[in-house]
Amino acid sequence: MGPFGDPLGAFVRDGAGARGQGRARLPPVRRTPGRLVAFSDAVFAITVTLLALEIRPPTDYMNLLHGLAVLWPSYLAYALTFLFIGQVWANHHVMFDHIRVADRVILLLNTLLLMIVAFLPFATSVLAGALRSGHGLRIAVVFYGIAFDATALTFNAVWQYARRHRLLSETLDPAGATAIGRRFQLALAWLTAGALLGLLIPFLGVAVIAAFNVFYWLPIRGESPRAQS
Repeated sequence: MGPFGDPLGAFVRDGAGARGQGRARLPPVRRTPGRLVAFSDAVFAITVTLLALEIRPPTDYMNLLHGLAVLWPSYLAYALTFLFIGQVWANHHVMFDHIRVADRVILLLNTLLLMIVAFLPFATSVLAGALRSGHGLRIAVVFYGIAFDATALTFNAVWQYARRHRLLSETLDPAGATAIGRRFQLALAWLTAGALLGLLIPFLGVAVIAAFNVFYWLPIRGESPRAQS
């Protein structure tokens, strides 16, 4: 090493340090939820299609009208679940109209939500079978209600995580965020009540779930994003 030290080595080190500082100054990549919503829409669409496939056509075409009529439990369960998945899909869009970042936890929680939604055709077939046979109806209604309740639970988990970790858009005011959160929490309590009532009076539990579907198609106060000034 000469009297002037190692100018080439110093230059290389300084350059590497500058590059490192440049990398450190780069803002972190923020994953928008566009692909998450598109994937979710596909799962919702496939699930409601599977619901129709659970309805088996009559085997006795000599008495076709009667055969179609006795399938009323399947029609009822199909309609209830289709409308439920439909309003979950609608409120999923409301939720992700306001969630601006989809981190790993959001992706996981949304995947759990979709996993339960994809399970609903099975719960629907169990309810329809119990209604047709007249046996095991209490357990079937409770099982059906728990499947709905699990959907509401994971739905709430997505929203509460996004809210607590400041992943919501600035276009949503605090009053709107509170109104949306309360509506989602009410769903959890409502469906739990439906499952418990189904254990006592099965058709009352089914009626509570049907009323839930009607109510949750109504708009939520403050759900529409505000225009940015």
